[in-house]
Amino acid sequence: MPTEDEVQEPSPSPAAEPASPPVTSPAPHPDQLKLQMMSTEHWSLLASRNLAWTEVFARASMFLSALSFSVVALALAGQASGFGEEFRVFALIVLPVVLFLGFTTTLRMDNANHHDNMCVVGMNRIRAGYLEMAPDLERFFVMGVTDDIAGIGKTMGGLPNRPFFVDIFAATPTMVSVLNAVIAATIVALGAIQAGVSSGVAILAGAVVAVVSFIAWSFVVRRHVMGLMERNQPRFPSKQLPD
Repeated sequence: MPTEDEVQEPSPSPAAEPASPPVTSPAPHPDQLKLQMMSTEHWSLLASRNLAWTEVFARASMFLSALSFSVVALALAGQASGFGEEFRVFALIVLPVVLFLGFTTTLRMDNANHHDNMCVVGMNRIRAGYLEMAPDLERFFVMGVTDDIAGIGKTMGGLPNRPFFVDIFAATPTMVSVLNAVIAATIVALGAIQAGVSSGVAILAGAVVAVVSFIAWSFVVRRHVMGLMERNQPRFPSKQLPD
């Protein structure tokens, strides 16, 4: 039999250590969330604007290529037929197709101009939001930070001392519209000659069609631009900029 000294009392079990609380990251600051969302929207507008104009330039290149090929084909057909009736019939088949390409290209450019204006307004508003969070960064911005006409023009790179209509006159849609007017005038003149009208009257009719077509396009552009100005309700006009 073991003695009492030899009997060992069981050692008490160590107390269970308290579980450490889970490590959690601090909640992001509201300004950080705003900055992240605005930056994402800014890059989305940039990508959308670039995609739209890439398509427009591709359409314009396709139209110019089709016009160049048709001119070469008409020149070959004219040399082979002596620019007679066969040439006029061939031209009246080819040129309307080219005119259709030109007309649809101008429509797509008009949509791209509207889309570009929306993107510029959005980016200017985002820059205004940047300045609200950090007014001291204003000296680093070279583009417009307001969504009024002045801010839109600054972001689009318009010269401050040049009239607005000069930029429209030098734009790619105007160039395409002039080519469309010339093609339409050629179709009318060739059709009149094919119908038995004298050359002088046919040329006069073609010139009238060219002038009317260009004036009509100018009216459409002016109405579209004025509509954009009327529909634009600035939320960050120049007077609200931080000092």
